[in-house]
Amino acid sequence: MTDIITITDLHKSFGTQKVLDGVNLKIEKGKITIIIGKSGTGKSVLLKNIIGILKPDSGHITYKGEDITTFNTDKILDMRRDFGYLFQDAALFDFMNVGENIAFPMVEQLEMANKKELAEKVAYLLDLIDLPGIENKLPSELSGGMRKRVGLARALAVDPKIILFDEPTTGLDPILADSIDKLIVKVTREMDLTSLIISHDIPSAFHIGDKIAFLYDGVIAFDGTPQEAEQSNHPVLQRFIANSLGRRAHA
Repeated sequence: MTDIITITDLHKSFGTQKVLDGVNLKIEKGKITIIIGKSGTGKSVLLKNIIGILKPDSGHITYKGEDITTFNTDKILDMRRDFGYLFQDAALFDFMNVGENIAFPMVEQLEMANKKELAEKVAYLLDLIDLPGIENKLPSELSGGMRKRVGLARALAVDPKIILFDEPTTGLDPILADSIDKLIVKVTREMDLTSLIISHDIPSAFHIGDKIAFLYDGVIAFDGTPQEAEQSNHPVLQRFIANSLGRRAHA
C-alpha cells in the first residue's frame, strides 16, 4: 500500500468560522477514495487545500513525499499538472464543440500544436468514455450524462496521475449515475489513476469506493472500507447513511 497524498492535522478557518479543525487523511495510490459529509462541512475546502488553491492555516499536505504547503506558486502550478478535475456541472465551454473542449488543456497546458495528434488523442478519449464520433457536437446538444463524460475526457487529456471529482453523479437519474460510476472505475483501473471524489450519493460511494472518509465537525470522523463504514458505531455517520438511503436511522 502506497499513500500518494497524506494530510496531517490540517486547519483552515475563514474569519471566525472554523471549517477544518485537524483533518488527517491518507489517499492511497491507485484507489478510489470518496469523501462524504453533510453540505457545508468543508469537503470542497479540503479539496482546494489539496491542490493549492487555498493555503491552510496550519498542518501539512504531502504529495509524493513533498509538503505542498511550502510550495511557491511555480511549484504549485507544476504539481497541478498531475491532477485532472471533473467539475459538478462538467464546466464545458459552450462556444467550443466537444473536440475543442477536450483538446483545450492539451493545447494550453501541454502546448500541443499538431492537429493530427490532437485529433487522434480526442478520438481515443471519446472511445474511452464510450462516446465515439461526437467531436463536432456542441455542449448544448448533449445530455447531462454525456456532458459529464466529456468533462471526464477533458480531465484525462493531460494524462493526470490523480483525478478529482466534485459530485460526479449529482442531477443524474439512477441509470446514468450507474454508467458514470462504472466509467470512474474503468478509467481508475485501466489508466492506473488515483481518484478522489466528493459525493452525497451514498449508494454510489458504497458501490465504487475503496475507502470512505466521513468529514464531520472539521475532522475526518471515520475512514475505512464501505463495509467498515456500514458497521461503524459512529452515530452521526450511521444517521447520515440511513437518511441518504431513505431509511429510518436506528435509535
